[in-house]
Amino acid sequence: MKRGWLLLGAPLLMGQAKPVLVPDVSQRDIEIAYSFTGAELLLFGAILYPGGRVPNERDADIVVVVKGPAQPILVREKQKIAGIWVNAARMRYLSAPSFYAIASSKPIDQLVDGRTRAIFELGLDSLQLSPASNTPTAEQDRFAHGLVELKRHNALYYEAPRAVEITDGVLYRARVRIPARVPVGRFTAETFLIRDGRVLAAAVRDIDIRKSGFERFVARAAERDSLAYGLTAVALSVLFGWGAGWIARRF
Repeated sequence: MKRGWLLLGAPLLMGQAKPVLVPDVSQRDIEIAYSFTGAELLLFGAILYPGGRVPNERDADIVVVVKGPAQPILVREKQKIAGIWVNAARMRYLSAPSFYAIASSKPIDQLVDGRTRAIFELGLDSLQLSPASNTPTAEQDRFAHGLVELKRHNALYYEAPRAVEITDGVLYRARVRIPARVPVGRFTAETFLIRDGRVLAAAVRDIDIRKSGFERFVARAAERDSLAYGLTAVALSVLFGWGAGWIARRF
């Protein structure tokens, strides 16, 4: 009977033997106004080990991934024909992160193998993009590389190896830059504890990025009543154009 209770309780004991991450972020809500030039998020937390025993601090590594809401995207490839750059091939993705930043205590390829990186999407070369059509692998790789480079150029995708600081094997902190052109929506900050090439623990915190003030009013108007918004935009364009022409004629 006693042995039976031990067998039943073994999974619970094993679950309790794993370390637990307690993460947090400096800002849970980020508001974008006309003067928004970007923000810097501080991601920090602690590693709680079973029994309070802290192993060799060199054995623990932390990876932090900040993702923006997934969105469909169309990538076009330009070619120069008769001296003119025109749109040629294209590929549509059903789902791609609008923002992706990864910070780690060591380069990610030194922490986990390719299979683990693909499972947890750790690194820009491990993003699980969803092409809308079945195209040859070589073409998918070419467009995926182009998409990543385009996002990286706009500071929407980036990697920061050795950007996570770990103190005494327990406390960690990292800073992630949010650019001015960041999209709005629900973001996630995922933290992973890695040791000996395995993910031992993971935790997630949500971050809301939204527009405020007049920008929020315009965005809501465009979303809720697109026809009225479009007509108003056209009317204002005509009015400003007429006004600029009238001023030019007078002066």
